[in-house]
Amino acid sequence: MTASITQAETQDGRPTASFWALTLGSVGVVFGDIGTSPLYAFHEAVKAAAHGEPVSRVIVLGVLSLILWALLIVVTAKYVLLLLRADNNGEGGTLSLMALGQRALGRRSWVLLALGVIGASMFIGDSMITPAISVLSAVQGLKLATPALEHYVVPLTVLILVLLFAVQSKGTALVASAFGPVMVVWFTVIAVMGAVHIADDPTVLAAINPYYAVQFVLSHGVIGLVTLGAVFLAVTGGEALYADLGHFGRKPIQSAWMFFVLPALLVNYFGQGALVLSDPSAIEHSFYRMVPESLVLPLVGLATAATVIASQAVITGAYSLVHQAVQLGLLPRFEVRYTSESHAGQIYLPRVNRLLLIGVMLLVLLFHTPSNLASAYGIAVSTTMVADGIMGFVVIWKLWNWRAATAAAVIVPFVIVDLSFFSANLLKLLEGAWVPLLFGIVMAGTIWTWRKGSAILIQKTRRIEVPLDDLIRSLEKRPPHIVKGTAVFLTSDPAFVPTALLHNLKHNKVLHEHNVILTIETAQTPRVDLSERFRMEKISEKFSKVRLRFGFMEQPNVPKALAIARKQGWQFDIMSTSFFVSRRSLKASAQSGMPLWQDHVFIALSRSANDATDYFQIPTGRVVEVGTQVTI
Repeated sequence: MTASITQAETQDGRPTASFWALTLGSVGVVFGDIGTSPLYAFHEAVKAAAHGEPVSRVIVLGVLSLILWALLIVVTAKYVLLLLRADNNGEGGTLSLMALGQRALGRRSWVLLALGVIGASMFIGDSMITPAISVLSAVQGLKLATPALEHYVVPLTVLILVLLFAVQSKGTALVASAFGPVMVVWFTVIAVMGAVHIADDPTVLAAINPYYAVQFVLSHGVIGLVTLGAVFLAVTGGEALYADLGHFGRKPIQSAWMFFVLPALLVNYFGQGALVLSDPSAIEHSFYRMVPESLVLPLVGLATAATVIASQAVITGAYSLVHQAVQLGLLPRFEVRYTSESHAGQIYLPRVNRLLLIGVMLLVLLFHTPSNLASAYGIAVSTTMVADGIMGFVVIWKLWNWRAATAAAVIVPFVIVDLSFFSANLLKLLEGAWVPLLFGIVMAGTIWTWRKGSAILIQKTRRIEVPLDDLIRSLEKRPPHIVKGTAVFLTSDPAFVPTALLHNLKHNKVLHEHNVILTIETAQTPRVDLSERFRMEKISEKFSKVRLRFGFMEQPNVPKALAIARKQGWQFDIMSTSFFVSRRSLKASAQSGMPLWQDHVFIALSRSANDATDYFQIPTGRVVEVGTQVTI
């Protein structure tokens, strides 16, 4: 995709139709989260600043100035202008940045791994909070249109979210085609609403001066810090710009943000500010009060459509992130279903979908209102942004070959701003910020347990493994009965004999005429060129080593990849090939390198992992499973 995007941007020096299509698509998918922030961000920030007191001009101008400069510094400067350039073979996102940083260092770094895990965990937490707060905020407009409908806000929100998660298995191609036009209408409408109301009090434009932002924070003490946490709601979704880099490319995302989305958001925020300056009571429903009463219900409908799109974007983002984590060995294998024959990136993970739905439902039923949920929202996104900033420093320093001092001068101010927002959101710990922190701890603990347990399992099995070269020499001296056909033995370490091969020799006392020791590797790049997919090494008359490489955003398809071998002289025939897979039965051991509870968690994760046969798309009729028992 990267090559086609570049061509679309530079052909004859002018943007092509493909460029405009990608730009429209980015408006629909990338900006759904941040684009629906006007529903609640200004209202929550002003309420936090007022702290029960009447809304004053100082508060309105201070909050607007903070929102303006947060959008310019955190989203525009950090993500749109800087981090979008840090692409991993065209892909972006927290895990892509982690992989890019490790590649730049030339080794595995536990610090970068920890930052990637924390950022990814919080992004998934954001994937639960965004649908809850966005849809709740949109449906809340019903109270303004008809107060009698107040009791139906939560049930209607639950119904919309259940329907949204229910259609995920059908694929998002049809819905996604409407995303762009709907969001174009949304941004146009909110811009017009804002432009109309700026006339209520044009002096609101004074908030462009950063003096009002700095003065407000410095003069309001703790209230200023609390307000900063609420202002952060205006930039939530900024990290999605980077995560969706691979889908649309840098130029379309930058163009859509700079020339359409950002102006629309700022005009709407300033319009809300002017409205509240002219009528302070309007702060209760500052967004919906911008239209006449007769237009509230249509606006609720449009806002609901926009928030569903915002929710869809983070849900599919969660699928993609979990898929990357599995490929990088951070989580056990999950079932992956492809929902489009033409777009490989459109995937559906049933188990992740169920977990997200449960999490979203709990949040809606636990918090009930957007104001309550706002406390939980900021901490998840600000944590991800801090992690992105620190990993970005490594990439700028080591990969872009900047001097450390220069790289620090560029990235440290952004990290300081992110840490300020993070600190401000920590003040809401008891009000709801504990939810994403708890989720992040559980998620990080799960990843740590999986990696540690996998390492211990490899160490234990290594003690009883036999070097492959020793076995081949032994078989040449005393060959067993030879049967026709090809046997493929999957293993993670081709230097040692796969467990399935040992058991086949021990119990069946036969050896195939062709034996392939197959290793499947995950590269630190999103995708691997087909020329690098397959590598074969013949080590004896009857044995060969084959290595298949896939990118961490690709779904491994072993039969399809092995078909490439025909170009290198190996006549691969799926109907005469048997795949031997080891299935381990794990039992907890008191002598394990982990606490007993962690043993049980690892065993549960192993049992829940998707079958290797399905994950690697090997036809079940060609698979022979060999069971072994291992204590851990």
